[in-house]
Amino acid sequence: MAIHLYKTSTPSTRNRTVDSQVKSNPRNNLIYGQHRCGKGRNARGIITAGHRGGGHKRLYRKIDFRRNEKDIYGRIVTIEYDPNRNAYICLIHYGDGEKRYILHPRGAIIGDTIVSGTEVPIKMGNALPLTDMPLGTAIHNIEITRGKGGQLARAAGAVAKLIAKEGKSATLKLPSGEVRLISKNCSATVGQVGNVGVNQKSLGRAGSKRWLGKRPVVRGVVMNPVDHPHGGGEGRAPIGRKKPTTPWGYPALGRRSRKRNKYSDNLILRRRSK
Repeated sequence: MAIHLYKTSTPSTRNRTVDSQVKSNPRNNLIYGQHRCGKGRNARGIITAGHRGGGHKRLYRKIDFRRNEKDIYGRIVTIEYDPNRNAYICLIHYGDGEKRYILHPRGAIIGDTIVSGTEVPIKMGNALPLTDMPLGTAIHNIEITRGKGGQLARAAGAVAKLIAKEGKSATLKLPSGEVRLISKNCSATVGQVGNVGVNQKSLGRAGSKRWLGKRPVVRGVVMNPVDHPHGGGEGRAPIGRKKPTTPWGYPALGRRSRKRNKYSDNLILRRRSK
């Protein structure tokens, strides 16, 4: 997508960049309102994810992660912005009259055709089972459970690689660097998710970040002791501990956050890189 730069007329637009070719007028039958409550709180109202709150109202777009329109060709009609994810979405018109949203594959343009099924070409945007893909194929929107819909490699610029197939399982290298096993009957979409340069965009001002629902990040050392273990003291005091900790007192550096004895431990051949 083309990046639009503003003229340096005000400080807020001096460093701001936006996409100039992405629309945001979704179809009414493919959206619904959502009640976004909590803003980083759990069911008891306790903060579990900090620096979240506010943000603009959003309409949720119904994304077709299952790709269950089998052997029916569809055409990309629009490429749109989705406020609920950092990847773009495509509106697909299928031959049977069905209209759905999918994740925008990198390089796909308006007018391209896509299809999903068991014996479809290995082409960008097509969805098919892993057992029908050759080794080395770049894929995204990967299912973990057959028929449940894609759950892996869905963020902007995400891409996984099919590196082996043996027995009933396929070996994938995920964007995080993790190597794990997945059933060969699970489906995935060929290609990479679009909007690769999302990390290179500049919001330009603090208000743009607040629109996204992200609040300022405050250091624990400037808080009160009731709010953070690093807080308190007279003036600029050190943290008073041997190692930095989280707001809940756990080690902040090097502590593993993955749940022990998880069901998928046996499927992971190599842990993700830190």
